[in-house]
Amino acid sequence: MHYHDADQTEPETYAPQTQALHAMLQADPVHQAIAPSIVMSVNHSFSPESGAFSACGLDDIADAPYLYAGWTNPTVRLLEQRLAVLEHAEEALATATGMAAASGLFLSVLKAGDHLIVSDMCYAAVYEFATQVLPGFGIEVSVVNTECTNNVQQALKKNTKLVHIETPSNPLLRLTDIGALAQCLKSHGVRLSVDSTFSTPVVTRPLDLGADFVIHSLTKFINGHGDVLGGCILGSKALLSPIRAMAGVYLGATLSAQSAWLIMRGMETLYPRMKTLCDSALQIAQWLESHPRVARVLYPGLASHQQFSLAQRQMDHFGGIIAFQVDDIDLIEQRFAQESALFYYAYSIGHQRSLAVVMRTDDLDASTYRFTPQQKADFCRDAGQGVVRLSIGLEAAEDLIRDLQRLLR
Repeated sequence: MHYHDADQTEPETYAPQTQALHAMLQADPVHQAIAPSIVMSVNHSFSPESGAFSACGLDDIADAPYLYAGWTNPTVRLLEQRLAVLEHAEEALATATGMAAASGLFLSVLKAGDHLIVSDMCYAAVYEFATQVLPGFGIEVSVVNTECTNNVQQALKKNTKLVHIETPSNPLLRLTDIGALAQCLKSHGVRLSVDSTFSTPVVTRPLDLGADFVIHSLTKFINGHGDVLGGCILGSKALLSPIRAMAGVYLGATLSAQSAWLIMRGMETLYPRMKTLCDSALQIAQWLESHPRVARVLYPGLASHQQFSLAQRQMDHFGGIIAFQVDDIDLIEQRFAQESALFYYAYSIGHQRSLAVVMRTDDLDASTYRFTPQQKADFCRDAGQGVVRLSIGLEAAEDLIRDLQRLLR
């Protein structure tokens, strides 16, 4: 790490919010600019004597000189190094989207004849890729409710290579005990991947709990401004190096330098943003729970959440996403779409402005999850006909509550 005042304190002793601002940064040696530069060049010159093409013999392309932006880029590399600091990871690979990170991981780690276990509640595109695309490559896939570690243990096979979970899950905010599951899988030689997009390193750091990989859609909270796509995979250097060679080169998952710079800009306010919106989300969730039109609120920070004790152990804050049932979902959906003053009716999460969308059980069943009867029953237990999913932004909590009060009148 590079700090402009690094002689005062060892960088590793700084608080995470300080590291988010300063880790790996140094002033431009020519212009003394504080903000990192955007290196837009696709090509980098080299001399024949430099041994540049010896990258083919390196364990990790990231250790080679910069040659071609499709492999590595100085701005993207800086983003990767800064993300690794926040997630306590040895290495990171930034990708063009969060979906590129997930699919790149699966296609790099798994091969024909292998078995993947995926959480029954996770990002729709990841679920669809796992259950509808990977079997065409000869990869066996099992869908499991990972709320209970025993469910995963029972689904393990001799050819299981990877378990992929999302915690908290989208859209029902179910949790998985990362530490317990990691310990179970290590005894079977199975890798654990955690999609921690809803949490960010501000809330949970899965590698510290024993996970092998962490995935983020950088589009969401880490960027935090709703203006750029990006993703990343984090883990040990030994595990990330072959993924970089595969996904980072052959799958065309390259993140642009401009996007990397925008994401770094968002990272620098990640800690105060997450603290603000997590505090607001808890206040709003508590208010919703007392409203007569609200049948149920799903939020890990509420004592009513069935995994509240796990949330207290595993999460430093409780996140910025709330899901809740209402007594008339059709009416409330129309009000959010047509009358809300502060909630934009839109997909995605983690932006600076609050978002809302209705997610109906039957629609999700038909388009994405294709529930078994038991999974449908479990989903309806938490969601009923469907839920309103809120992504809380940086507006004052009292203003958002006033808007909700009017919409739920």
